Amino acid sequence: MANAYAGEVAIWLDGVAHVAKLTLGALAELEAATEAGSLVEMVERFESGKVSTRDVLALIVAGLRGGGWQGSAEHLRTVEIGGGPIEAARAAAELLARAFALPGEG
Repeated sequence: MANAYAGEVAIWLDGVAHVAKLTLGALAELEAATEAGSLVEMVERFESGKVSTRDVLALIVAGLRGGGWQGSAEHLRTVEIGGGPIEAARAAAELLARAFALPGEG
């Protein structure tokens, strides 16, 4: 399943676990999707609590695609994310944290 030490997060879609990871390509996709000036700006949005549902969706999509999923944001509009919007936001924040954590950091 998901390996936290590799920056992976498990996300459940319609009862099926998927691995999400912010690879370099996924981060580039995320930056474009959120129209953030930089990834630092994206992280600052989460840290300040000024994150939008679009930001959460873009993070989830980028992470899933980094984990090998072939879907798009359109696909997520019709599936149930395990834990609902709160879990989606938590998973998105965890993806960001794990993407930028140094080895041995929480």
